[in-house]
Amino acid sequence: MKTKFYLPVMVLFAMLSFSCSTEEFPENEANNITLQNAPAAKTIEIEILELINAHRIELGLNPLNNLNIIKSVAYSHTDYMVSVNQVNHDNFFQRKSSLEQHASATKVSENVAYAFSSAQSVVNAWINSEGHRANIEGDFTDFDISAEQNEEGKWYYTNIFIKR
Repeated sequence: MKTKFYLPVMVLFAMLSFSCSTEEFPENEANNITLQNAPAAKTIEIEILELINAHRIELGLNPLNNLNIIKSVAYSHTDYMVSVNQVNHDNFFQRKSSLEQHASATKVSENVAYAFSSAQSVVNAWINSEGHRANIEGDFTDFDISAEQNEEGKWYYTNIFIKR
């Protein structure tokens, strides 16, 4: 009886806790985002990048290079999510356009997440989700991540992948 109740609740929580995006969002009249200087990489961010590359290498895929311009764009979005207190893909087209212009990206995708307290937990959640795993295992050359905490100490994550 309890399993029947808790399983749907856990699935709903998981769906609301993380999300992924590809370049297939409709284009709108949005302009490029303003690039910000991202803070130095946090330990959790480095761990996430290493875990993702370890997963790719285990599958025989090329490891991805981290790129400061991607970190800057990811940071801008993570900061936005913290400010609105909601995990989302708002303004994805702006991030995509900015990376096409400033990083020569030909393909852009992102994973976002909320409330995971460790690098391993957020990467595991992404790998266990078909759409997120497709981004992690996709045909990309570069990536970077931003992880920021809100006032309650909950983490928000933006992980952007590009192909150049």
